[in-house]
Amino acid sequence: MNDKTLYRIALTLIKGVGVMHARNLMEIVGDEEAIFRESAQRLKAIPRLPAKVIDEIRSPEVLRRAEKELAFVTKNNLQILFFTDSDYPQRLTQCIDAPVLLYAKGQVDLNRAKMVSVVGTRNATRAGEQFCEAFIHGLAERVPDILIVSGLAYGIDITAHRAALQNGLSTVAVLAHGLDRIYPSLHRQTAVEMLKTGALLTEFPGGTNPDRHNFVKRNRIVAGMADAVVVIESGEKGGSLTTADIANSYFREVFAVPGRVRDRMSDGCNHLIANNQAVLLYSTEQFLSHMGWENEKMPEQPKQKELFPELTEEEEKIYRLLSRHEAMQVNALAIELNLPVTELFLALLEMEVKNIVKALPGGIYQLA
Repeated sequence: MNDKTLYRIALTLIKGVGVMHARNLMEIVGDEEAIFRESAQRLKAIPRLPAKVIDEIRSPEVLRRAEKELAFVTKNNLQILFFTDSDYPQRLTQCIDAPVLLYAKGQVDLNRAKMVSVVGTRNATRAGEQFCEAFIHGLAERVPDILIVSGLAYGIDITAHRAALQNGLSTVAVLAHGLDRIYPSLHRQTAVEMLKTGALLTEFPGGTNPDRHNFVKRNRIVAGMADAVVVIESGEKGGSLTTADIANSYFREVFAVPGRVRDRMSDGCNHLIANNQAVLLYSTEQFLSHMGWENEKMPEQPKQKELFPELTEEEEKIYRLLSRHEAMQVNALAIELNLPVTELFLALLEMEVKNIVKALPGGIYQLA
């Protein structure tokens, strides 16, 4: 456990301090412990930091609550993942509203090379469940190291988790409550099985109830920590559509399984497809092809840098990274280069114009 763990937990327990305030405090003060050691006068000098928040930071009650949570974390052998840690889900670091801290239980690398979130309605039909099972079975055969992410809810979520386990895949459940409980309780056994090669993940401390608004917050983690989001059945409203919308805002690939126009549980997916908010999904093979994951080829010899004397410093870094890989997904590139996705897209566009890189389906880029 990091010696800053107590202060990292405390940072998330300050009333009135959300993700943006927390990141701002870390950027200005530079150290999580120092935030709680700063004088009131120094804190008042921080732009847009309300007086009520300063009083909260200075209150010893925050650290008392953090000590209680740390005792719970230690007793239950939980992991604390801070946004500056290397084992924090790096895809999330490119999302502006990603949690500052995550609690995890289990044994899994949250930065696998390939990760897919599978979501859908709680009122799944048998047809929807069968598609989910077949889709994940196909992924297991073709990409055995892939990580499946979902939310442990009824319907498609639990079907995805169980299909992953049955096919020997690691799976992660992102929860809308603290790790002192499992909700719904009927899924406890599946959650326990997941811990062997997967994990339970949440931004909420122990004692947090599975309230409705927490599920909305949870969805941004489901959307942000994977390369793609697959929606299998959804009504015209629901959390799956929220997850798809967030995934699009994060520049993730979104797929939706179409259904008959009179099927109520197909309304959401059909809407996503009709409005170009999701790629129509009909098979595992088509998904893999779109993502550029259909096969593993030997990389070609990279072109010599001397051929491109007009490269900017940023473009040169992209070139060097791509020359070591056959191809890379844009989010993985952004993480490796520590660049915002929006800036990276502009640089890649320039390199496309110069015929140095080419774009493949699924946000994949390789040297031209």
